[in-house]
Amino acid sequence: MNEIPFGKFFLPGPSDVHPDVIRAAERPMIAHRGKTMDDIIANIAQPLKTVFRTQRPVMVGTCSATGFMEMAVRSGVRNRVLSLVGGAFAERFAMIAAACGREVIRLDVPYGKTVEPDMLRDAIKRSDVDAVSVVHSETSTGALAPLGELARVVHEFDDVMLLVDTVSSMAGCPVETDGWDLDFVFTGSQKAIAVPPGLALAAASPRMVERAKNIPERGAYLDLVTFHEAFSNGQPGPNTPAVSLFFQLEKQLQRIMAEGLEARWARHKSLLEVCERWVETRGKQLGLSYLPDAGRRSWTVSCLRLPGGVTSKNVTAPLQQQGWTIGTGYGKLKDDTIRIGHMGEHTVPALTELLGLIEKVLD
Repeated sequence: MNEIPFGKFFLPGPSDVHPDVIRAAERPMIAHRGKTMDDIIANIAQPLKTVFRTQRPVMVGTCSATGFMEMAVRSGVRNRVLSLVGGAFAERFAMIAAACGREVIRLDVPYGKTVEPDMLRDAIKRSDVDAVSVVHSETSTGALAPLGELARVVHEFDDVMLLVDTVSSMAGCPVETDGWDLDFVFTGSQKAIAVPPGLALAAASPRMVERAKNIPERGAYLDLVTFHEAFSNGQPGPNTPAVSLFFQLEKQLQRIMAEGLEARWARHKSLLEVCERWVETRGKQLGLSYLPDAGRRSWTVSCLRLPGGVTSKNVTAPLQQQGWTIGTGYGKLKDDTIRIGHMGEHTVPALTELLGLIEKVLD
């Protein structure tokens, strides 16, 4: 098996994981209801609040972020949800809502575009919904929604919950859970937080928790009320946690706190800016262009259109042979775009080296 050296894995999730974090999983197993686990939950509680920019308890579940996406629906939507759809993961949010028996009203924009505040306000006025679902950073398109502005619009309406997927934005760009009064915010361990896949993390507003208590068929494994109660009391949730992943999360949060959250945001912003400058100069000469508009681009993943006659595999395969990994497009964009996941632990020098290799592949 060929192992990819650390620093060359630019997939838009899962992200590269620092060797110290990989090694953290080598600790011996512990009792998941014992003192050592209690200490881990205590050790991660404040750093998670810092990352989420919240004073609310941050819940951690043993599932992918899709599990907490379903939690958002089961515990946060009474009858009808307005789903903002501009990419594959927003499509997933809407699909899960429908699968959970909720009525789904869609507000669609072309892939790579974002719903803007006036569009959202008009849609809520017309739709009589009790929740809105939105993907902040759409990993399939690299588009970044204006979340703070959208949140202000939602809160113009009484009793409408805002359910937010921050899977590829949390820890990579500003997400102000309390400052924007987001009702339910969830993410996964494997993107900008840069822990291996397998954990979902979320914070809920008090009114979201109260709504959940009044939804009788909200499920068991993904019950927001029992998760919130457990983490409010320093316990690791209502079901058996992935203990080794908690070891790794504890270690990585130490590293994130040492870097500083705002410094981490700034590093991600600089990675985006390097990519933008390259696309506008050398990339443009090679026929590349951004899918999202300027000002609406994710800080963590760049989705680039390829020139005619070039498929994503024409780019990713030669890079793979040289020990570098980037993503093909996702879903209906699979062949026509590439995605560079510049999140987690990546640096400007490594990204610059990667972009130079992409030049050689396309030249």
